[in-house]
Amino acid sequence: MKYRLLGRSGLAVSELCLGTMTFGNTTNEQDSLEMINRFVERGGNFLDTANVYVSGRSEEIVGKAIKGRRSEMVVATKVRMTTSPDINGVGLSRKHIMDGVEASLKRLQTDYIDLYQVHVWDHATPIEETLRTLDDLVTSGKVRYIGCSNFFAWQLMKYLAWSDANRYVRFVSLQPQYSLVSRQMDREMMSLCLEENVGVIPWAPLGGGFLTGRYDRTEPIEGRLTSKVGESAWANRANEQNFAVLDAVMAAAKELDKTPAQVSLNWLLQREGITSPIFGASTLAQYEDNMGAIGWTMPEEVWNRLDEVSALAEDYPNRFIAKFKRPF
Repeated sequence: MKYRLLGRSGLAVSELCLGTMTFGNTTNEQDSLEMINRFVERGGNFLDTANVYVSGRSEEIVGKAIKGRRSEMVVATKVRMTTSPDINGVGLSRKHIMDGVEASLKRLQTDYIDLYQVHVWDHATPIEETLRTLDDLVTSGKVRYIGCSNFFAWQLMKYLAWSDANRYVRFVSLQPQYSLVSRQMDREMMSLCLEENVGVIPWAPLGGGFLTGRYDRTEPIEGRLTSKVGESAWANRANEQNFAVLDAVMAAAKELDKTPAQVSLNWLLQREGITSPIFGASTLAQYEDNMGAIGWTMPEEVWNRLDEVSALAEDYPNRFIAKFKRPF
């Protein structure tokens, strides 16, 4: 396992992050703990969860797993989503964040969170309220670093500017959806993260299972892709562009004697700006397959083929800016 610094911080995280969204749901507690143990044995130190994953059950399992080795682990969790029917049980207000962090600390059985992330933008709460609260949490020692997830580029930049102007703690990472079949980040966000040195820890690096090679052009009968709603719904994945990408991934997997999941994750590991893809697994077999993504380097010509087939169509203002790019 290799390690990378998270954004402009001095925090070293493993090149793969183990996502725990299925823990306590499709992955039982015993297998969840076993996955974390195997991950640590391979050198993994980065775990990602959220206070709403399985109504907090995921955090509880992570808390059990890190007992006795807390200082070795980098634990990331999130706040923003609805956690109670109360009118203040959602958002990024000072009240909801403070309530959320205390509940997460209790479930995780720890006195600090390494990376506390706002799960999505909150239009109702002024960003100065959110940032001041997060800054207070870092000052108090309950949180070490902060990050965000599912933001527009302008939203991230606004937060960064507020932090700099008011000397608040700064986001060190962004957790976006990003994969060979979901490269919207490339329009503006990736260049912003590179410019501002914000670490990128992508979720759904396998397109919700689309890139595992389990599916063809017929509608699936099992798995996350059977959902009628959400980012991984079949209607959002099943288009000819994505199938062209899948065909290229399958061909690369055969050429390299790897699985489609390993090829898709390894492509991300070699992508500029990516710190640590967050992979999940429902079974130990899936976990072992995903871990086969590390320890090897994809040939440049294969990487380029995948990059070209999955790239977004060139549009404005990118076309216009490229036309007038200076030669130095």
